[in-house]
Amino acid sequence: MDLAQLLDDKLICVCAGSGGVGKTTTSASIAIGMAARGKRVAVLTIDPAKRLADSLGLSELGTDLKEIDPKIFEPFGLEMTGELHAAMLDPKRTFDELIERYAPDHDTYERILDNRIYKELSNAVAGSQEYMAMEKLLELHELGDFDLLVLDTPPSRNALDFLDAPTRLARFIEGRSLRVFLAPGRFGLKLAGRSGSLLFSALKRITGIDLLKDLSEFFANFADMASGFSERAQRVDALLRGSESTFLLICSPEHEPADEAIFLRRKLHEQKLPFGGAIVNKVRRDYFRARKQLDDNLSEQLEARVMENYERQRLLGRRDAEGVERLEKSLGVENVIEVPLFSDDIHGAEGLVHMIDRLFA
Repeated sequence: MDLAQLLDDKLICVCAGSGGVGKTTTSASIAIGMAARGKRVAVLTIDPAKRLADSLGLSELGTDLKEIDPKIFEPFGLEMTGELHAAMLDPKRTFDELIERYAPDHDTYERILDNRIYKELSNAVAGSQEYMAMEKLLELHELGDFDLLVLDTPPSRNALDFLDAPTRLARFIEGRSLRVFLAPGRFGLKLAGRSGSLLFSALKRITGIDLLKDLSEFFANFADMASGFSERAQRVDALLRGSESTFLLICSPEHEPADEAIFLRRKLHEQKLPFGGAIVNKVRRDYFRARKQLDDNLSEQLEARVMENYERQRLLGRRDAEGVERLEKSLGVENVIEVPLFSDDIHGAEGLVHMIDRLFA
């Protein structure tokens, strides 16, 4: 797979896969590699560990896009002819910005943000970060300021939610239950029955919070924006399915991450989402045909230890080769890029340049 050629005419690159396989580092490397080829690139992460900042040599990574200084790569032989920007996505802030966009006026926007129900709901939605990540992706795409947007997703346990998020939100907003809540005058009427009225009155006396009033105000204010949310969700879904987007699966040759990648490939096919290929990280050398060359002066004990380590590395190398072969068989040989297990963990610009050399070889 020629990664540069694959991404040359793409606007969206989504990196998905299980945890612990170098997905964040790979996302950063892809973005840097394409920026080095003259593209204006933004890489976005919703990784709560903020590992991307470390990979880019930054002390911190904020919610606003920040341009990365190209000079940090120059000592390692990488010239940045394009631009690289990076950001840590904030789902709560993105939700607030959506409300601001669709609120009919500023007063309504302020009332919703101050509403107790909205505060709880927005935090709950922010805890499931996938949809808000896609909303930010759509926003940046529509601004048209970048040649390529690279998204680092949560581990694949959540990536399935991530893939379903736009459609799920559209179904929820268009669903019968929400339409009942949003119907003018009916929601308050339903909750104002005898038992409901007694319950909310008791809660108000105990807590001092008029929950019925908060609920009624929230749904009344949200009613005018429901169609906007639904339309936005459908545009996100259309963006993911378009020819200008591609999904890259990041994994390692171990059995479980490889299974995750194969499973995710099947889900992409079922949902008719564009599959670009797979990047297999941390592949150990295949020592199967390595020659046993030992110094004659080695002590018997040291020689035994060297041979024990050799046999262990040979076994691991063979296992990794079998894992890669399995992935190539399932995903297609032409769709797989191997990246070796480096002797040191990748930290900072130098390690990223080594990674880029392997990805874009």
